[in-house]
Amino acid sequence: MTASEASRRHVAADLSRVIAGDVLFGEAYRAVYATDSSNYRHLPVGVVCPRSEDDILETLRICREHGLAVTARGAGTSLAGQACNEAVVIDCSRHLTAIRSIDETARLAVVEPGVVLDDLRRHAERRGLTFGPDPATHAWCTIGGMVGNNSCGTHALSTGKTVDNVERLRAITYRGEALELGPMDEEALASARRAGGSLAQLAASLSALIAGNADLVRARYPQIPRRVSGYNLDELLPERGFHLARALVGSESTCALVTEATLRLSKSPRHRRLVVLAYPDVYVAADHVPDVLGFGLLGLEGFDEVLIGQMRAARLNLGDLPLLPAGGGWLVAELGADEAAEADSRAGTLARAAPGASAVASFTRPEEQAGIWRIRESGLGATARPPGRPPNLEGWEDAAVAPEHLGEYLRGIRSLWGEYGYSGAWYGHFGQGCVHTRNNFDLASEHGLRAYRSYVERAADLCVSLGGSLSGEHGDGQARSELLVKMFGPELVAAFGAFKAAFDPDAKMNPGRIVDPRPFDADLRHGPAHRRRSLGPTRFALRADGGDLQRAADRCVGVGRCRRDDLGVMCPSYRVTRDEMHSTRGRAKLLAEVFQGEVTPATWRNDDLFEALELCLSCKGCAVDCPTKVDMATYKSEFLSHYYEGRLRPRFAYALGLVPWWLRLAGAAPGLANALLGGHALGRALKRAAGISPERPAPRLAPVGFRRQLR
Repeated sequence: MTASEASRRHVAADLSRVIAGDVLFGEAYRAVYATDSSNYRHLPVGVVCPRSEDDILETLRICREHGLAVTARGAGTSLAGQACNEAVVIDCSRHLTAIRSIDETARLAVVEPGVVLDDLRRHAERRGLTFGPDPATHAWCTIGGMVGNNSCGTHALSTGKTVDNVERLRAITYRGEALELGPMDEEALASARRAGGSLAQLAASLSALIAGNADLVRARYPQIPRRVSGYNLDELLPERGFHLARALVGSESTCALVTEATLRLSKSPRHRRLVVLAYPDVYVAADHVPDVLGFGLLGLEGFDEVLIGQMRAARLNLGDLPLLPAGGGWLVAELGADEAAEADSRAGTLARAAPGASAVASFTRPEEQAGIWRIRESGLGATARPPGRPPNLEGWEDAAVAPEHLGEYLRGIRSLWGEYGYSGAWYGHFGQGCVHTRNNFDLASEHGLRAYRSYVERAADLCVSLGGSLSGEHGDGQARSELLVKMFGPELVAAFGAFKAAFDPDAKMNPGRIVDPRPFDADLRHGPAHRRRSLGPTRFALRADGGDLQRAADRCVGVGRCRRDDLGVMCPSYRVTRDEMHSTRGRAKLLAEVFQGEVTPATWRNDDLFEALELCLSCKGCAVDCPTKVDMATYKSEFLSHYYEGRLRPRFAYALGLVPWWLRLAGAAPGLANALLGGHALGRALKRAAGISPERPAPRLAPVGFRRQLR
């Protein structure tokens, strides 16, 4: 046992004695939490799933005693690497899921950080309200993660980003100081000074910081709808109300841990309509975004024909594609009103005007609207693993510019693609100038990595030259923090350091993100240090992955759909346990780590993986519902065939696996078989002996077999 292993066990023992939540420091959990949805990989010290704010306070105390860094995590869908680090990961999504109150009159909700966005929206909709920002992961992303990332989504066009909808935050610093954060006018500042304490010190530090940098903030912060990069120093300006809670939004757990959020809710229109505008290509569609925005929209999304082609290749939502009018690029405009006639009128006005469009289609029926939204939300699933082609990776996927510059920006990036041999599909939030893509980057070779760095730096220069933001939604993380100096200049980057130090003078909160960043081309999950290995020939063909189980495991890009309770089938074991290791994603990540052999052994006899797969029902739900078609039932069968090779299997495996043979025997005397397997004591004893739950009723055999009846 190495010193680091001994230290981890010591920390785990200390935590287990004082907190009620889950302390997950085993190698399996370190493997499961080593990555988020980004290109990056960092093995954590361990994982804590707290049940209360007291658990968080105790966790921070013990981390301070051991000098350990801390990272917060929501649903683990971060695309910039901010939710994985060599630290103690605090996962609030398992237990801190309470909606504490919804005030319909004030339009405010008070929630814990692990609340899933759609759960909050479902409760708010009963009162005609909603929480406006809604990223594509709305069915499983958490409020804490949205606050950490300053998430946006489709309806940020009409309701604003997360920062615009946060009223107050309760947060805990690394030193264990509990802060109640909100706007502070002169009276509130004076009151804090008189009371003294940590809030007074923080307010004083930040007051001095903004006083010395106000002109720079006003001059260098892009005045565009989707500026997500950097700290929100602009929220400290006097004209913005010196809003400490909003300044903390988007800080990616580099400053403090949020334990409670007070959120502003928006009116939700009772009737919604979609108007789809088709254009010759996506660049012409982007040129007409400013014209379409003048029609009072709730949201304006877009995508191109490359995405549609990749959807067809991946056979995703094929039944929805005929809804689209003919074209090569599309804008999807959503309009709404409380009265159906008014919603129809607004949609009709836009459809008749159809700025620059070659074809138009309008949709009033909810099922057709849902089909259009499924097309738009297929972006990641369709583009991540296009059949017959190398995987597409994030890396430069969410910059934002002013809508009037969007066509110029997209054409500039397309020109860079031509120089570097990259390709991609465009999809995203055209109405706010934030468009996503994934590209065929080569991150595995040194040559490919040099090209990737050159491309990203030039793409950043293009974005900044157009007055844009390096991140328009996914945050800075490790992917963009190194580039912030291009966007803000050295003076404001230094101010970011002072902002973090005011909250976190020990520099232990999610280090290497935003301030003192790690290089964006380091610590790559599939970088040059990534091990490609085989554990031996596979029994399944795995044709879509060339017979390579490691490549099959890498299908998982961390989307997180398997963490949802009410979407499709997957994943039944996660729905019961709420344990990341027992989600489809968790199992896939652990399987991928087996091939690395660093934190868990690279062997078919891997007990960590066996434990993770034990609760998998082999229901095939993931093969249907997972957007990248992770087929955990097949991977489990493959693994177990090797794991048990030369070993006796459990009793139930013989009892159920040999059912065809048992049925042949029982068919000779079906009445006797039914009597033996009945609900009496003998039947229960026989089931128990076979390793089957005695409460489970056995199917009854027909008195005469089917083939005998036919004869």
